[in-house]
Amino acid sequence: MPTLVEQFNDYVNAGFAGLWIQTNEPDEAEQEILRHGASRKWTVIAWDVSRGLRAGETVVADSGGDPVAALRALPTRNEAKQTTLLLLHNFHRFLGNPEVVQAVFGNLVTGKKRGNFLVVLAPLVQMPPELEKLFVVIEHALPGPDQLERIAHELLCDDADTMPRGAELARILEAASGLTRYEAEGAFALSVARHNRIRPDVIWELKAQLLRKNNLLTLHRGAERFESLGGLQNLKDFCVRALAPGKPVKPRGILLLGVPGSGKSAFCKALGNETGRATLLLDIGALLGSLVGQTESNLRQALRIAEAMAPCILFVDEFEKALSGVGSQGDSGVSTRMFGTLLTWLSDHTADVFFVGTSNDISKLPPEFARAERFDGVFFLDLPNVAERDAIWAMYRQHFGIPEKQARPDDSAWTGAEIRACCRLATLLDVPLTQAARNVVPVAVTAAEQVERLRTWATGRCLSSGNPGIFGREDESTPKPSRRLQRGQGSNN
Repeated sequence: MPTLVEQFNDYVNAGFAGLWIQTNEPDEAEQEILRHGASRKWTVIAWDVSRGLRAGETVVADSGGDPVAALRALPTRNEAKQTTLLLLHNFHRFLGNPEVVQAVFGNLVTGKKRGNFLVVLAPLVQMPPELEKLFVVIEHALPGPDQLERIAHELLCDDADTMPRGAELARILEAASGLTRYEAEGAFALSVARHNRIRPDVIWELKAQLLRKNNLLTLHRGAERFESLGGLQNLKDFCVRALAPGKPVKPRGILLLGVPGSGKSAFCKALGNETGRATLLLDIGALLGSLVGQTESNLRQALRIAEAMAPCILFVDEFEKALSGVGSQGDSGVSTRMFGTLLTWLSDHTADVFFVGTSNDISKLPPEFARAERFDGVFFLDLPNVAERDAIWAMYRQHFGIPEKQARPDDSAWTGAEIRACCRLATLLDVPLTQAARNVVPVAVTAAEQVERLRTWATGRCLSSGNPGIFGREDESTPKPSRRLQRGQGSNN
């Protein structure tokens, strides 16, 4: 991807008088433009509401909080066509004023002839319709590994012996990916203050706090592993092979359809630890904004953060609920536009972001969502079979300290979550497993029709999570819930 300066130079040479740079580091962007402008002998002046009009750090006019006065500072005649740039910090805040909008419009219309360029530095792309066609938008990308390494070198210049190298440096740069230059410098400094060296665990700690502030993504830092999940062997093998390093193509992701309690969410959270990737949780409901276009902007920002943190896993739980409004006008088309943004990203993104979505009812999702090349695989997580249930019982008996000799209840239609609940209740209430089971009502009973519908839909359409190949009803080893089970456990008798 071209750098900010490379893109900026091309647009200036092409005569685009309005340049909108979307950045969370306006001062850093200004410094990059100043250095490039000096090499090209451009005149570069900047304005912000607190410092007024200045050239570098030298104040050239006390325009104060008057944005119109700053715009009037551009030369009205430029016989030599000397390139002049006016950098406007956070100028989106002033574009609700008609006088400011008209002044900007006039400068942009005549700017190409005069050699004048308006450059807005702002974290948001937010402009009135009168100006939309007159600006081009350039994204100021977050720092890459090379820039992060330079920041670390500069911080440790007085103690070069502590500069990490090799695999240790790679882990640190991976942990720092997705941070701004300011945030990365702060994270490195915090680690040095605590441990006299840069360590990735401190960076991850600070990174989790920073993500929590924007409320778009959550960094999951649990200790889950595959060994705590019984069954799902085909799904585990598929993901470990797909996410192995050194592949010539980047993996896209998977969609998990399954019975509630079958381990979809637990698998997603364990996948990151098994493959050495950060796991980002995306709550689509938290992206909803009150302003027009804010929801879609929040989604795009969340996806940009995920790409900056690559390689990582992006996890969205219960997809069908988040996109339930697609195709309706009850939310003024917000769900439809958000869905379109996500579909485009799933098909086109090139960053090493492995997307994992879960659903309890795929029939509520638009059919184009699960087409080929959006995902590497669509898996169905069925009720566990006999061997899988044996493994799950053994795991939770050990976890909750329940003796092996203690009899277990009829579990022919239980999920792994229900087996765990039974073991936990047996320990909590200090009763045998068979008695604790009276307090567990299987989802195969409470939602029998939904479970049957899921299994019917998945037959021939989804990959099996337990065995290689396509899921098929003819291969089932898990019986349907019996009438006796429905009467017995459904009534807690």
